[in-house]
Amino acid sequence: MSSDQPQKASPAKVALASFIGTSVEYYDFFIYGTAAALVFPRLFFPDASPLMGTLLAFATFGVGFFARPVGGVVFGHYGDKIGRKKMLVISLVGMGLATFLMGLLPSFAQIGIMAPILLTVLRLIQGFCVGGEWGGAVLMAVEHAPPGKKGFYGAFPQMGAPAGVALATLSFMLVAGLPDEQFYSWGWRLPFLASGVLVFVGLVIRMSIDESPAFARVREMNKQVRLPALEAIKTHPKEILLVAGIYLSQGVFAYISMSYFVGYATRVVGISRTEALQGVLVAAVLAVFLYAAFGALSDRIGRKTTYMIGALAMALTIGPAIMLINTGSPAMFMLALVMVFGIAMSPAGGATGALFSLIFSPEVRYSGSSIGYTLSQIVGSAFAPLIAGALYGAYQSTVPLFIYMLAIACISVISLLLLPGPWGRSEARLQAEGPSKNG
Repeated sequence: MSSDQPQKASPAKVALASFIGTSVEYYDFFIYGTAAALVFPRLFFPDASPLMGTLLAFATFGVGFFARPVGGVVFGHYGDKIGRKKMLVISLVGMGLATFLMGLLPSFAQIGIMAPILLTVLRLIQGFCVGGEWGGAVLMAVEHAPPGKKGFYGAFPQMGAPAGVALATLSFMLVAGLPDEQFYSWGWRLPFLASGVLVFVGLVIRMSIDESPAFARVREMNKQVRLPALEAIKTHPKEILLVAGIYLSQGVFAYISMSYFVGYATRVVGISRTEALQGVLVAAVLAVFLYAAFGALSDRIGRKTTYMIGALAMALTIGPAIMLINTGSPAMFMLALVMVFGIAMSPAGGATGALFSLIFSPEVRYSGSSIGYTLSQIVGSAFAPLIAGALYGAYQSTVPLFIYMLAIACISVISLLLLPGPWGRSEARLQAEGPSKNG
């Protein structure tokens, strides 16, 4: 892998643009998870029991992940063929339009079965668009960054995920205090409709940055391949599978924390909507800053080492966190989410961008990283809240949920151990010298 040439664009400007654009996209994607916990069971599945309505709402939440690998392949193909920047603009506009239309959807009481059908269609569009977002945003930040700082700059688009959660949670907190009649009538729609403004801001910023220098070199040297997705699968099959396995814990822990635990807290342990959302907000804001810190640390002690710290921390904290949630105390609920979502996940989140993207060669980098990432999403994240709800419904206990999440963390640890290359400061020294075959 050739080293990056000097660029006209400031790495900081590109990283900031990636952060803002990704924050907007993940805001759009995550408000669906909050609504699936608090709103959709009542408005779109009113004939089902409370448990079944929740499971159906989380099922529509999950179907969006089925479109993510398709989006990853399509956006990755054209991102490796015609450029990262163009694909990121398309994904942002598509995501914003689908989210805005969700805010206008009639309920089941108004149009019957068409309501959940249309909701599912729009969720599929969301999934398709976000499937192409992560890979492109990370590559823009990492490929503009100088050697020795790719972990730090690569953390900025990763920071967009907790920032999107924070924005989504804050938007629902602003309407959660409304009386139920107003909240379920029009209040829940406002976070979705606000997406239009956020997408416009993100689009203006995203249009102002230059194309990736690594892609420009691939084009100048005529190294583009005809079918990047197939080439990535052919040349990097092991790396794609390991990326999927490594990311598994991050995705599962994130979606259970910000979606299932919110619903569980409000329905089972008696915490109010506002108090539950406050816990998510505090944890997400903390994660934004810690992602940057651990991204910088990964440039000093190695990306794999930093990620391993996070994977082990997730395994060690999930048991105590569930016990804290079960106390029914809003303060303990907040502490639980801070432990897992705010702190334990941050080393992994901060190292993810540079670790995953630089595994692949530039001509198939968008495709390879996107396929591995979205494969993990469909296998793990897609139905994590649904599985959590089903486990509790079947056993009336959170012990099976603890075992499930612990097993997921172990898969990530094993996958990381199987990834070739040095660890610790030896890996960090190679990173500082510039990209090699293994990034």
